[in-house]
Amino acid sequence: MGSGQAKRVRRALCLVMVAASPLPLLAQTPPPAQEEPILPDSEFEARLPKAGESTPDNQAPLPSIDEWIDQQMPQASTAQQLPPAAEPLPETELAQPLPPLDSVQVPVQVATDSNPDEKTPDVRYSVAIEGFGDTGLEDEFRDESSLIDGHGRAETAAMVQARAHEDEALAVRLFQSEGYYDATALASLDQAEGGGLRAVLSVTPGKRYKLGEIIVNAGPTVPPGLVRDSLPLQTGDYIVAAAVEGAEANVGVKLPENGYPFVKVGERDILLDPATVTGDYTLPVETGPRSSFRDITTAGQKQAFGADHMKVISRFKQGELYDSREVDDLRRALVATGLFSSVSVDPVRTGQPGPGGTEYVDVHVEQEAGPPRTLAGELGYGTGQGFRAEGTWTHRNLFPPEGALIIGAVAGTQEQGVTGTLRRSNAGKRDKTFQAGALLNHQRYDAYEAFTAGLNIGWARQSTPIFQKRWTYSYGAEILLSNEKTTIDPATAETKYLTYFIGALPTQLGYDRSDDLLNPTKGFRANLRVSPEASLQGNVSPYVRATFDLTGYYPVADNIVIAARTRLGTISGAARDQVAPSRRVYAGGGGSVRGFGYQELGPKDVNNDPVGGRSVNEFAVEGRYRFGNYGVVAFVDAGQVYESAMPQFSDIRYGVGVGGRFYTNFGPFRADIAMPLNRQPGESKFALYIGIGQAF
Repeated sequence: MGSGQAKRVRRALCLVMVAASPLPLLAQTPPPAQEEPILPDSEFEARLPKAGESTPDNQAPLPSIDEWIDQQMPQASTAQQLPPAAEPLPETELAQPLPPLDSVQVPVQVATDSNPDEKTPDVRYSVAIEGFGDTGLEDEFRDESSLIDGHGRAETAAMVQARAHEDEALAVRLFQSEGYYDATALASLDQAEGGGLRAVLSVTPGKRYKLGEIIVNAGPTVPPGLVRDSLPLQTGDYIVAAAVEGAEANVGVKLPENGYPFVKVGERDILLDPATVTGDYTLPVETGPRSSFRDITTAGQKQAFGADHMKVISRFKQGELYDSREVDDLRRALVATGLFSSVSVDPVRTGQPGPGGTEYVDVHVEQEAGPPRTLAGELGYGTGQGFRAEGTWTHRNLFPPEGALIIGAVAGTQEQGVTGTLRRSNAGKRDKTFQAGALLNHQRYDAYEAFTAGLNIGWARQSTPIFQKRWTYSYGAEILLSNEKTTIDPATAETKYLTYFIGALPTQLGYDRSDDLLNPTKGFRANLRVSPEASLQGNVSPYVRATFDLTGYYPVADNIVIAARTRLGTISGAARDQVAPSRRVYAGGGGSVRGFGYQELGPKDVNNDPVGGRSVNEFAVEGRYRFGNYGVVAFVDAGQVYESAMPQFSDIRYGVGVGGRFYTNFGPFRADIAMPLNRQPGESKFALYIGIGQAF
């Protein structure tokens, strides 16, 4: 340490010396002047009885003191009667302590001789701040200042003074948090011109201290220097409280990520040297044992599932070096199941030796199962699609572990149906879902009417609100039996009900680099769906349905996002008439080309009803502006459906519109209104879409 008096920042000790004032001396006074005697000595001596002289008076016995007093009192006939003495207070009342002074209530009228309803006028004051200079702290001080927060008004001058003292302490705290440990602040109140008060806060930052020697007191680690490398502080850095605390917190994070789950960061010590304007920094750290994973244990009065299934969900294996990120991942995965009202995951020492000189730790899960049943619903409206309400009842753990039964229903103006699904989450492997289901459905649109029954089975890896995965996939099989109203000849609009027996092997592969699953603001997404199918309607007609979607999001400002989307689709291998109408390609509607009715684009029959096609291209650009929980959008959509197997990129139709958004924690509510450009006969002047989530 340099010369000068050093001081520690770790704790402040204040000694207050009070000087005792000497007691004042008693003033010396002159002796009193000699007074004149009442009787001269000669007369006094004459009145004394002579020694041995006997008189009737001096021979009589002395009266009692009471009698003597009675003789001295005036006669009752001429004396005034004294009032009777008051009754003495009981000793118990005398023994009671006097009430405290502040408990005595004095009426306001008596104390102030004023009207209690009269409002005392506020004290007005102005504020002046001096001395912050180029420290960069004045704005932060003004944001927290009591004087400024009072807006120049107070009930009394004492209140203004109290605010000034608070600001003195605030200024010193701010300076010290940035390394100005010699900072001072002084507030004064003056009478302002024209009345009121003027509060002046003068600050002196002093010199700014830097870190001197950095010492970490810790045991040996693997690798060596792990603690010091985890402490991002360097000699010569300014002693900033937030930076120091953040560096220490980093030690508490990095060591558990590298095999030390029981690290304890001690209390820092900074010794300041005013001569060199530096502070030597010392930090004690107890690393605890270097550890490896061993087992998972669980406890709880009401458990959703046991430790065996938790091992399926966890990403760590026995013998691996402990990593707190793996423990956090297990905690999040358990929360994502939706089966717990509370769950905690913590390491527990075992004292047993592990591989590589480590000590085994168990991961203990304390769980409390939550309600397994949920109801969910969704309501929407689209021009051409009408109202559509969908609800589901789910028992998420009917077949433990994570075996769910899901019953769903759709009720709408143009679609009705029920579904039943058995789903097993984390089925033998983390993030792998198995499900099997059945459906009964009726759809009636301008393009077709279909009564459908189906069975399906599949495996999937999909994103969830908690785990947004980069890669997703699904594959499976489905069988459909559908009786559909089919247009036999578009030129005559002749229709006929035909029965289709359809088998499909749908697969999907997705890649997601967006920043949010429900409301993305940057990044992109790509998704490819391919479904080899065969349709049996008289003859077997094999074909392949494929669709590719690409969306991107670009933030041009904090509250403005440009979103864009394209879609290409095709059906290859069969003529359009060999494909069931419900399996053909359509475009138009809220999730497609806005401004047009549902399935309105593409080839039409003589009655102007869509008949579907075999290929499609769609494009959309949307500008999203958000303010608080609300937002507005403006968009341009484009697209067309073609009878050919490959998109022709010709005769593209456009729709423009605006929309509103209300943002919630589970996604935005959406309402869009759009109109078609170059509207053709039979098309609506505008289209309205209401739903949940962004359009794309």
